[in-house]
Amino acid sequence: MTNDNELDMIVPGRACGSCTMCCKVLYITDFAKPAGRWCSHVKPGTGCTIYEQRPQTCRTFLCKWLQDENMGDEWKPERSKFVISQMTEGGNLLIAVDPNFANAWRRPPYFAVIHRWILDGAAQGRFVFVRIGERCLALLPDGERDLGAVSPQDHITVSRQAGPAGPVFTATVHRNAA
Repeated sequence: MTNDNELDMIVPGRACGSCTMCCKVLYITDFAKPAGRWCSHVKPGTGCTIYEQRPQTCRTFLCKWLQDENMGDEWKPERSKFVISQMTEGGNLLIAVDPNFANAWRRPPYFAVIHRWILDGAAQGRFVFVRIGERCLALLPDGERDLGAVSPQDHITVSRQAGPAGPVFTATVHRNAA
């Protein structure tokens, strides 16, 4: 869901259209809407029933598919069953998955690209997280870490230490850190 100021950041020819996946998989703190459940203000496949009065969070949100010309139509959230967005802290990526399709991000062609993001991002101190409802996974170069339930008020940090076979990554949830 966007406003006119964000239109210049959208790949020409792309639009949300019938896609309302962000209205399901993301937290919307303005409404105390949990991740993984439809917003009470959305008509799935159609759009927001309070579009003109929607909160700023919804007005400014753009998924990665809208912004990245390298992502083909298979990455459109209503098709892939997940929404990718850049997190505000540190350039990390969030993949918010429809709980009814919890493993959608693991399927081809998605996982090969996501794996590349994991390796390339970690080299620059950026990480990839998967959210399935309240559950959060940290995808790190040395493996996946299930962080359990992570709220919007929680903060995740990732540290790296030298290990006998290369770097060892640790993800830590700091509760109610926001």
